This record gives sequence, C-alpha cells and structure tokens, in this order.
Amino acid sequence: MSGTTLQSSASHRASPRNLEIADLRAALAAGFADFRAAPAFGLFFALVYVLGGLALWFGLGAAGQPVWFVPIAAGFPLLAPFAAIGLYEVSRRREAGEPLLWRPVLGALKGRGDGQLALMAVCVLIIFGFWIILARGIFAIFMAQSGIGFESLGLLVTGSGILMLLVGTMVGAVVALALFSITVISLPMLLDREVDFATALIASIETVRSNPQVMLRWAALIAAIMIVAMAPAFLGLFIALPVLGHATWHLYRRAIAD
Repeated sequence: MSGTTLQSSASHRASPRNLEIADLRAALAAGFADFRAAPAFGLFFALVYVLGGLALWFGLGAAGQPVWFVPIAAGFPLLAPFAAIGLYEVSRRREAGEPLLWRPVLGALKGRGDGQLALMAVCVLIIFGFWIILARGIFAIFMAQSGIGFESLGLLVTGSGILMLLVGTMVGAVVALALFSITVISLPMLLDREVDFATALIASIETVRSNPQVMLRWAALIAAIMIVAMAPAFLGLFIALPVLGHATWHLYRRAIAD
C-alpha cells in the first residue's frame, strides 16, 4: 500500500453501528459455525497458543520463579487477538466464498504487507510489557517485607499475597480493557480493509465508546471464557480460542458499516 493510499484512508473513518446483545449471540453462533466448518485451522492456531503457554509454565518453573506465571498467565490472553488473525482470515474467506487454503491463511499473519499490522503488534507488546512492569511493582509493594521470593507459590495464600492478587486483578482488568478497546475492531479491520494503523485504532475505540454496554459484556465474556479455558492445562483453549476468534470477526462485520 502506498503512502498516499494510507494517508487518504486515514481521513476516512469507518462509522460504528449500534450493537445489541443479540449481535453477540449471533457472532458467537457464527463463530461456532466457522469452527465446525474448518476445525483444522482453529485447532492449529490454538495449538500454537497452548504450546506457548506451556513453554512459559515449564520455563519459569525451570528458572525457579513459578510465581511469575501468575501475572504472565493473567496477561497471556492479551496476546490472543494475534493468535486469532489467521482465524479472522478463515472467516473472511468463508464469508467471501473463497477457498480455504493454508498458504493464504498463514500469510494473513503478516497483514497486507504495508507494516500496519506490525505496528499494532508492537503496540500490543509494549502494553504487555507495561503490564509485567506493573505486576513487578505491585509485587514489590506488597511482598517487599515478607522475605518470600519469586520461587515460592506459597506467598499467594498469605494475607499480603491475597491482597496483592486483588490489587493486581483490578490493575490488570484496566490494562486488559484498554487493550481490548484498541484491538477488538482494529485487528480484523487491518486484515479486511486498506486502512492505516491509526484509522483502525480509532474505529475500534469509537465502536467501544458507542456501544459501551454491549462491548463491555463482550470483553467480560471473552475474559471469563479464556480464564476457564486456561485452567485445565490450557486444553480448553482448543475450543475457546477458535470460536472466540471467529466470533470476533463476525462482531466486527456487524459493528462497522461498509
């Protein structure tokens, strides 16, 4: 995409539609239908995500700092939208009647080749890193005087540990909501349209701002499903991630006017 095209697309902002709870149900139903129609793609991307989570668990355990898995696991769903980019492409191709082939689906991970998706990836990684810094700061505030190090999970059941988890959960929820607001529409839009990073980000924020109740319910639903799915050794993600990924595409299509 040329710089001129990017500049002109930035001046044309997509208009968000008014959404209802029925749109969430319809998006989930469509997402489940996509997963059933092409399960191999969903299972593949879920496998990559699950293997990443397991690698973090065993890696931190081997490093003698298993307690860091708690904030990382809490922030791990922040990276899920990028695991779902291939799923957005599967849904887009099914909607357009295009063949479902591995090469174009995997190729969707690099976006349109204009660097806009890479900019969004950098933004997400910065926010994820910011969350880890915050988590470390919260640990230092509550556990500095405890004498318990990162090597012990026992600190989580102490009074200070429980309070630390409560504060960390509230702070993490704010970070997650901010990231949700800038990615829920922008990522599928960058895959679907020739728009720049800023245009997609603004469209995502405006959609959330225009539909606060519906989008907050969607965010809460995603968070709840992902947390439950991660509990049994990440295995629930083999269903949750594909369905939510496909559903997010369909919600985007309902949210943004053509």
